Amino acid sequence: MIQQNRPVVSLGLVLATQNALSQLPQHEIQRALSRHRTGDWGDCCPADADANNAALQTGDRLLSVYHTADGIKFWIITVADRSVTNVLLPEDY
Repeated sequence: MIQQNRPVVSLGLVLATQNALSQLPQHEIQRALSRHRTGDWGDCCPADADANNAALQTGDRLLSVYHTADGIKFWIITVADRSVTNVLLPEDY
């Protein structure tokens, strides 16, 4: 986990599934996007965190895992070319 105050990831176009928009509070989506942008990968497993850190150098996709205050798990995925970032629930994948 990088956790810097400055952005380390370009998000590109930010999209969200309809399911995510209907279940996740907007402020929690925004907070998670800010964390993802600065290299805070949230609650992803150590192997995914290591893969994300390597992807900052290699240009692979990035996956972060977050939970709302109500315990709803959601993902933020930035594609390899950094043109699009998706907010989705695991069942939307």
